[in-house]
Amino acid sequence: MNIGVLGGGQLGRMLALAGCPLGLRFRFLDPSPEAPAGDVGELVVGGYEDGAALERFARGLDAATYEFENVPAQAVRKLAERLPVYPPAGALETAQDRLLEKQLFSRLGIPTPAFAAARTAPEVEAALEHVGLPAMIKTRRMGYDGKGQAVVRMPGEVAGALESLRRGAPGGAGGGAGPDLIVEAFVPFERELSILAVRGTAGEEAFYPLVQNEHGDGILRLSRAPAPSVSGELERLARGHAASVVRALGYVGVLAIELFQRGGELLGNEMAPRVHNSGHWTIEGARTSQFENHLRAILGWPLGSAEAVGHSAMVNLIGTAPPAEELLAVRGAHVHLYRKAARAGRKLGHVTVWRDTAHDVDAGLESLRRHLGGAEKTW
Repeated sequence: MNIGVLGGGQLGRMLALAGCPLGLRFRFLDPSPEAPAGDVGELVVGGYEDGAALERFARGLDAATYEFENVPAQAVRKLAERLPVYPPAGALETAQDRLLEKQLFSRLGIPTPAFAAARTAPEVEAALEHVGLPAMIKTRRMGYDGKGQAVVRMPGEVAGALESLRRGAPGGAGGGAGPDLIVEAFVPFERELSILAVRGTAGEEAFYPLVQNEHGDGILRLSRAPAPSVSGELERLARGHAASVVRALGYVGVLAIELFQRGGELLGNEMAPRVHNSGHWTIEGARTSQFENHLRAILGWPLGSAEAVGHSAMVNLIGTAPPAEELLAVRGAHVHLYRKAARAGRKLGHVTVWRDTAHDVDAGLESLRRHLGGAEKTW
C-alpha cells in the first residue's frame, strides 16, 4: 500500500520508519528539497496548495495523512476528494485556531483557563478585564514551540506585547491591526502533562499513559513516561477528556492533548492532530509506537496496545547534537537524529533513555547530561 504524508519533517520520517516493516511505501509532499523524510520515501517538492504538485503527490496513493498542523486545511479537503485522508479536515481546522480549541474544550466540559477573543488594543484591554492579570496573549494561528505568545503582568505591558506579536506574525513588521488573538488567564499549574489518544476508522480507541513534560524557552525539552505520581483517578480523567475530543471530532489517527495539572484538576491547553513530540518515547517504551498506531488507525487496521513497557525519558536535541557514538555511550539510550542542519532553537533529534525503573532512568539522564555538556539546564 502507498501512503502519502503532507509534510516531510521528522514526524513524517518516523511514520515511514514505523510503516516500512508493515510493507507500506511512502510519498511526501514538502516545499523543501532537503526535507528529512526524503531519506525514507519518495519526496515530491512543492507547495501544499500547488495544484500540480498535489496532483503528482496524490497519484496512486491508497491513503494520506499529515505530519504537522499548519498544513492548509483546504489542501487536505482537496486531497480528500480523491482518497481517504485522516485525521479529518475539521479536526485540523479546529487545532489550527487556539480559540476554536478552547471553545471545543469548553463545550465538552473540559476545564480551561479563562479566555476571550481579541484583535485590537481596546479589545485586548477588555479581555484582560475578563480574565485578569497576569495573562497570556497569543495569536490564534501559527503558534508553536513558544512562538506567537506573550506574557502580560501589568497593564502597561500590553502595547509592547501587541507589538511583539505583530512583528512575529507571518509577514508582520509592526503597524496594522495585527493578527487575531486569544487572551488567556495565566495558570499557576503544578506541571504540564500530555495524553495521546488513537482512534480507528470503526471508532476503536487506545490511550497511552500520561506523560510529564518540561519546557525551556517554549520548546519541549524532556518528557517522562509514564508520568510520575499519577493516580488512577487522574489517568481516568485525562482519558475521559481525550475520548470526548476524538469522538466529537469523528477523529481517526493519533491526537495529543496538552494539559495543565492543578491539584486533581486537568485544564485543557492545546491539542495537536498528529503524532506528537511528547510521544516519541513510545518507539522504545510502548508495546506499539504512536507512529505505528497512527498508520494502523488511518488504514482501518487493528490498533496495537498502548501500554508502556518499563520507564522512559525523551530528551530533545535542540540547536546542536553531539555525534551519535557519544550519545550511545549512555546505557539504555536510543538515538534518533533527523538529518537537519543545525540552527538555534531547531529540533535536530532526540534521545530516549529506557530502563526498567524510574530511578534507573534518572541515572541515565544524569549520564546523558554529562555527554551533552550540561546544555539541557531545564532538567
